[in-house]
Amino acid sequence: MAASLGRAAAGNGGPSAAGLLRAGLLTRLQTSASTLRTLLSNSFSQNIPSCLWKLGRLNHVAIAVPDLDKAQSLYKDVLGAQVSETVALPEHGVYTVFVELGNTKLELLHPLGEKSPIASFLQKNKTGGMHHICIEVDDIKAAMAELKKKKIRILSEEPKIGAHGKPVIFLHPKDCHGVLVELEQA
Repeated sequence: MAASLGRAAAGNGGPSAAGLLRAGLLTRLQTSASTLRTLLSNSFSQNIPSCLWKLGRLNHVAIAVPDLDKAQSLYKDVLGAQVSETVALPEHGVYTVFVELGNTKLELLHPLGEKSPIASFLQKNKTGGMHHICIEVDDIKAAMAELKKKKIRILSEEPKIGAHGKPVIFLHPKDCHGVLVELEQA
């Protein structure tokens, strides 16, 4: 059929069937490429955050423990992990111990003082448990400004200095699917 169309078109001086087929195919390819470019640019732009800060790595998972010595012993003596010395952080109402893992850390938390948030956590969870996760950010002030705009509650007006000597903030667990999230300046 294409051959007869080609002869008929060629006989009257018009374009050949092969030329018409190539032109049609070229038009479809151009349309498909244009559609694909649009889909890809829309898809990529939807996945690129418009914020001026970004999340980094998981810094640690914090675990509230009722007996800090027993918890230290479990990770050091039983599991063979490298465990830090106990550090008191009165401004946060906690004692902390860090357990080094290959790709992150565990932070063991024990109450320091009567107003410790860990004391109230342990009253509800007698055997202890996961208290929060900590994720690094590259710009904590920009993160705070944008999170406030997005109606995410921050538990302090300004960052406090955390266990690593860097500014930290905590996000309300009700705004983070039930998880207390700590953001730490990288």
